[in-house]
Amino acid sequence: MAPVIAGVLAPAASGATTASPCTPGATYGSPLPAPAVASQLIRGGFNFLEGPTWDQRTGTLLLSHMQNAAGPQAVQPSAVLRYTPPATFETFIADSGSNGLAITADGTRVLAATHDNRTVSAYRLTDRSRTTVAAGYLGRAFNSPNDLTIGQDGTTYFSDPDYQRGNRADEQGGRTGVFRVRDGVVSLVDDTVREPNGVVLSPDGKTLYVGATGANAIMKYTVFADGSAGNRTTFASMRTPDGATIDCAGNLYWASYDEGLVHVFSPSGAQLGTISAGRNTTNAAFGGPDGRTLYLTSGVSGGGFGLYQAHLNVPGNPY
Repeated sequence: MAPVIAGVLAPAASGATTASPCTPGATYGSPLPAPAVASQLIRGGFNFLEGPTWDQRTGTLLLSHMQNAAGPQAVQPSAVLRYTPPATFETFIADSGSNGLAITADGTRVLAATHDNRTVSAYRLTDRSRTTVAAGYLGRAFNSPNDLTIGQDGTTYFSDPDYQRGNRADEQGGRTGVFRVRDGVVSLVDDTVREPNGVVLSPDGKTLYVGATGANAIMKYTVFADGSAGNRTTFASMRTPDGATIDCAGNLYWASYDEGLVHVFSPSGAQLGTISAGRNTTNAAFGGPDGRTLYLTSGVSGGGFGLYQAHLNVPGNPY
């Protein structure tokens, strides 16, 4: 474990819960307390933060802390940090090689988009042992898996841009894409999306959203009964969509890297407002004891990144 780092701001108290924050059949009101919400800094001074995910079992937030590219292959080292509200940060998994993270439904593992070996990995939370979930597609290595989301049936969808590929060989023939994996079988969702980034499933699991950073757009796919996805349409246009999350009402929270904002969209695609967190916002995730705290990662590489929070009206699903 790394030394504990004291926080700057004490956010709302946390606690582990076992029940979902979403109420089946409930009607939720406006997700934002105001059209433009300013988040609060919890802790700054990090190099580059990504992939926040809330561990409901322990009442903690896991997130990837990425360093500058190093070595002849120009790969970015990364570790998983664990934040325990109100003010404790520690290294949870050293040398994780991770970007996007997602806790499994049973709470036993964290899945990670791991650019260090160009795979999707799983880390067991009890002993931090690592296994491979998706090693490649048709015998070819991925570019650099970036973000992922887990369906109710265990199917995992993940994006594969080339941001962290570094100097390693391109085995995808110049394509970047979206994939799914279930029971070790990897299938292609779409390899015509330029630089796909954040991936999110709707609460009912019937819609997959993908941020297409290279197209400044959010794509929407129908998820079929067998877990395959198709019927792509453009859900919304926005600058440099990065990571994202969703609430119980199906409202989307999408980080714009260039704008330093999280844009909030209704399920119909209407923009409901924004949440600000300084410059270069990379990702967002719900957490906290009631599921209504939105955690944001944002900042400037090289020591200017921070973890932020904003308390909202609708809990996240999942969070």
